[in-house]
Amino acid sequence: MRANPSSRVFQFSDRVHELSAEELSIYRQLDPSKIPQHIAIIMDGNGRWAGKRALKRFLGHQQGAESVQFVVETASRINLPWLTLYAFSLENNLRRPKSEVSFLMKLLKNYLVGNVKRMNDNNVRMAYIGRTCDLPSEVRETMQWASEATTKNTGTTLTLALNYGSRSELVDATRAVVRSLIDEAHHRGCSLEDMLAADGLESRIDEQQITGSLYTAGMPDPDLVIRTSGEQRISNFLLWQIAYAEIFVTDRLWPDFRGLHLLEAIADYQRRDRRFGGLSESTDEAIDNLQPAEEVAEEIKDHLTPQPDPELSRR
Repeated sequence: MRANPSSRVFQFSDRVHELSAEELSIYRQLDPSKIPQHIAIIMDGNGRWAGKRALKRFLGHQQGAESVQFVVETASRINLPWLTLYAFSLENNLRRPKSEVSFLMKLLKNYLVGNVKRMNDNNVRMAYIGRTCDLPSEVRETMQWASEATTKNTGTTLTLALNYGSRSELVDATRAVVRSLIDEAHHRGCSLEDMLAADGLESRIDEQQITGSLYTAGMPDPDLVIRTSGEQRISNFLLWQIAYAEIFVTDRLWPDFRGLHLLEAIADYQRRDRRFGGLSESTDEAIDNLQPAEEVAEEIKDHLTPQPDPELSRR
């Protein structure tokens, strides 16, 4: 299921009075006009949280589900437009014990049933990305119900990545592009080869085509990726979309993560200098006075040409 496209932009929140005193203290230090448009979170550490307390893993997952709602409510109170949570990966589905996968599916269903009212109270809209068609039918029915029950909400869009893997997303997007081209060629009454030869391959398959075929079509790319539990990896999450996202890693395990920590991550984000491959406006280089590239190439050409080794010439 794809999130519905939206052209919503940031608006100043009128709900900051609902933040806790600690949250409000951090929020007042932020620039409200620079709140990220989209934050994605890799929620990690449920099992370790339980293990440190000599508890069974499922209790860690239960506590992690509680953290989700705490974070979502803070996100809605600061008017964060998009929040995407990596809830259940394709690899989780394939490699975790069946008993754990079954529990996670029940937890997901119970979470949706138990929190739709709170989502509506907080003006939160539900969406999903991933190969959700492979999830149990009763879970998909509940997901659809929650999506429809919150579809009129205009605040934060909460997207759950379920049975999600970024490489599989790219495969699915590529297949969708190819199918679309084949269908168009058939409609035009010509072969795919002839159509591409006439139109040009570059004009028919480009970044825009791929982006529009991803699960996240219609969503802005994440500005900030948060990873809990201290692991220094992306774990096959939104690989295309986070090309220029800022990454914030915390040692805090997901069940201990709260809205306060979301605001701390945003504060760190606002201290970053996002250049998107360019130069900072505050760079101390005199860009206008840079030596022309041709002159630089002429000056350094002798340094780039391999010089004979004197030792070899004496042998």
